[in-house]
Amino acid sequence: MSGTTVTQRPPAAARPATARFRPAEGLAQTWFMTRRQFTAFARQPAYLVITLIQPVIWLCLFGALFHKVVELPGFGGGSYLDYLVPGVIVMSAVSANMWAGMGTLEEIERGTLNRFLITPVRRSALMNANVIAQSVTTALQSLIIIALGWAGGAHYPGGLPGILVLVLASSALGTIFGAFSNALGMLVRERESIIGINTFLLLPLTFLSSAFMAPALMPHWMQVVARFNPVNWALEAGRAAMAARPDWWSVFSHGSWTLLLAAFAVWLSLRTFRSYQKSV
Repeated sequence: MSGTTVTQRPPAAARPATARFRPAEGLAQTWFMTRRQFTAFARQPAYLVITLIQPVIWLCLFGALFHKVVELPGFGGGSYLDYLVPGVIVMSAVSANMWAGMGTLEEIERGTLNRFLITPVRRSALMNANVIAQSVTTALQSLIIIALGWAGGAHYPGGLPGILVLVLASSALGTIFGAFSNALGMLVRERESIIGINTFLLLPLTFLSSAFMAPALMPHWMQVVARFNPVNWALEAGRAAMAARPDWWSVFSHGSWTLLLAAFAVWLSLRTFRSYQKSV
């Protein structure tokens, strides 16, 4: 009909590649962005050493200071160092990943993140790469702490399966706090706010768990709070697998909650990134 303009939809081949869902392409882009994170990490290996100083101090100081706590009725006996190693691993995972948002904020300030927005790379790859890199780094740190604990006299009755579960639990916990930290960095966009929030949360999350004290010796209200603390979920899963007689139901239940929260944290991080993308 004359006077009517008909707009035809371009064929699929002419549409931008980012408009089509290609799982293999998304994985390749995520791997590329993850390698970028590891390249930056390889250029500053001292970072790994610095992040291990604090866990070593915890092992030495807390292990020596509280070694007689196991003699208290209700603790359960055994070696306090055996009990302490999973707590130090989980606390290290929390403290290291809570600062992931600082890296995101730095990329925003440098304009690096905005430059990636004009490329065909998937937005999920931009955010997931940081989380994956943090999780792998957390797993490596956990293995080193396990080795240091063994050198100090710790025993791991659960063997290799128990160690694997503990490392996976700490990595999943690191994913939770790394993704939440990324979301926080894009929301507040201020270093002082991130530092203040992280400082406020770190100690309560750690000490309202069974990281350093058996639940039976904790006040009742702390026991109740610990049941809803994701830090304690990772601890319960790891310790249950590390026992001489592993409680696989506890591993499955606490591990499932940890993984579900990790998935939610990643989803929230992606949603926050889309909101940030609309604001630039």
